[in-house]
Amino acid sequence: MSKMGEISLDTVDILTRKTALGLTPPDLSFVIPAYNEADTIAETLRRVARKAQELAARSEILVIDDGSADDTVAIIQGGHWELPVRLLRLSRNFGKEQAIMAGLRHSTGRAVVILDADLQEPLHYIDTMLEKYREGYEIVYAVRAHRDDESWLKRRFTAAFYRFLNTGSEVQIPAGARDFRLMDRKVVDALCALPESNRFMKGLYAWVGFRSLAIPVELAPRGGGNSKFNFARLLHLGMTGLTAFTDWPLRMWTGIGMVLASLSILYGLFLAVRTMIFGHDIAGWSTLAVAIFFFSGIQLVSIGVLGEYLARVFNEVKGRPGYLIAENVTIPAEAEC
Repeated sequence: MSKMGEISLDTVDILTRKTALGLTPPDLSFVIPAYNEADTIAETLRRVARKAQELAARSEILVIDDGSADDTVAIIQGGHWELPVRLLRLSRNFGKEQAIMAGLRHSTGRAVVILDADLQEPLHYIDTMLEKYREGYEIVYAVRAHRDDESWLKRRFTAAFYRFLNTGSEVQIPAGARDFRLMDRKVVDALCALPESNRFMKGLYAWVGFRSLAIPVELAPRGGGNSKFNFARLLHLGMTGLTAFTDWPLRMWTGIGMVLASLSILYGLFLAVRTMIFGHDIAGWSTLAVAIFFFSGIQLVSIGVLGEYLARVFNEVKGRPGYLIAENVTIPAEAEC
């Protein structure tokens, strides 16, 4: 008998989409990206399996190991789970965005739930997501109810980032949105059809459109371990988002160049008039040195911004896949062992 994870999307369409929305529980795929989550992955899988059995007649659980260096894979493979668990082990750490895409591409459920493996997102919110899904919403996503658990600096940085990101962007990306969400299969198919390899998922969720609804979520403390998103990773992800969804930094430097050029012309006219009135003056070497350093810095920064966009283009032109799968196995349920 074929396992759910081995059925093609076309076959899944035939098997699952004959059921009208809301008459029976929809088939669910749970996509769980994991990176060094040995402290929490076992409890996460137990809770998800219980919730899946409660909500859906047919469901699947996919864990995407993003190159973990701890015992995450060993715990998954050696565990006894209430439902079969499909493990996709990436060949190295490609980042959470790519791990999510690997899970979406291999999911087969009529609806797909993405959640983290750190137990911060209470599973009872999936009940609300399903309720709104049955009402016709195709994306139901979580937003942080508050950021009281974060430092003042991080809150200010996050607010500034989303303000910059949404300036001049063709889509508005909600601040505080989480990857924790439920999506209809057609939304997942649309995301999987997008060709780019550098992905900022929060932007792509907004870009594909569809009828969406945000629900506020109170996050729980981490079940164990530490957050894998340090400042460097957040900065890299932020740069990917900025260069993928807005071109205002390029336009900004065009404006700065025009302003500086205008000021330099005015300053030149001022010097010409002063010389004609008061005669030649050899003073101003310090002003000249400061101006050279200032304009050189402006040029280097503008070249750097241009380089960021060019680097994204270069990466896309190479056509390398966003991730590579080293292992794709299904761990049978305890009753099947």
